[in-house]
Amino acid sequence: MSVALLDRRLLLVTGKGGTGKTSVTAALALLAAQRGTRVLACEVDAKGNLSDFYESPRLSFRPREVQPGLFAMSMSTEEALQEYLRLQLHLPAIARIGPLARAFDFVATAAPGVREILTVGKLAYEARERNYGLVVADASASGHVIGQLVAPKAIDELVRVGPIHDQTGWMLDVLGDPAITGLVIVTTPEEMPVNETIELIGRVRAETDVELAAIVVNRVLPELFSHADEQVFERLREPEVAEAVAAGVGDEGGYGAGLSAVFEAARLAVTLRRTRAGHLDRLREALPAEVPMLFVPYLFTRGHGLRTTGQTAEALSAELGY
Repeated sequence: MSVALLDRRLLLVTGKGGTGKTSVTAALALLAAQRGTRVLACEVDAKGNLSDFYESPRLSFRPREVQPGLFAMSMSTEEALQEYLRLQLHLPAIARIGPLARAFDFVATAAPGVREILTVGKLAYEARERNYGLVVADASASGHVIGQLVAPKAIDELVRVGPIHDQTGWMLDVLGDPAITGLVIVTTPEEMPVNETIELIGRVRAETDVELAAIVVNRVLPELFSHADEQVFERLREPEVAEAVAAGVGDEGGYGAGLSAVFEAARLAVTLRRTRAGHLDRLREALPAEVPMLFVPYLFTRGHGLRTTGQTAEALSAELGY
């Protein structure tokens, strides 16, 4: 039985850079909070700009309430390590000290997966402990997210016994349970993002145990004109008709720069919409039937902020039937 998207406890949001994954992360978290869930939104990249989407001060590792019931934080692997040592080994809270910092930097550089497992471990821990009803993570872009998802499994296979094996074991349980964790891929209806999304879908299914929960197609152009409208535009472009129309609106001398520009714009809008629809058809064919495709319209706004986040949340709410 499939689990509703916002009924999970951990959502990992990824996608090709520039597709709007941070915007979708912020909107999903806001929507869940508006529905009464206590939510943690986390940016995995410390250089991210998740705070801009809530118009809040820059985020830190300590979660801060940015909207009613919605808390946000920025990942820090060093602070995640210190939190782990405090919780698991009962060490006191400590500032960054020389020996620990140097040891961590050395191990994290020499052993691939250490930083990834600290990041995933923090997210999985919050989901396991139920400190929040839902954790929504602005995860790494599609080119790097597989490394994060497989890090616990890789270390679990490398270290077969002992406390490290025990730690990775429960992480795998959290990540592999579709009732708890889901992956959301954000794309746009363009050739390169769709190609990368299709490739990522295959890798997620082949290399990880994380369930693909949804595809969010961002910046979808509206269908401005029907086929009947297109036929009218084509008729109006015929020379004799165009001359008559130009005469009727007093544009006989400037028809080339006037009405024709309007008709060209209409044709371009139709072409873009139809071309993008073709890319989405390919994407739908590559998806398992049970995975929903959610559409967010092109908002035609400059920049981003709480208003834009709210509009995106409204669009996702309509797509999810809330």
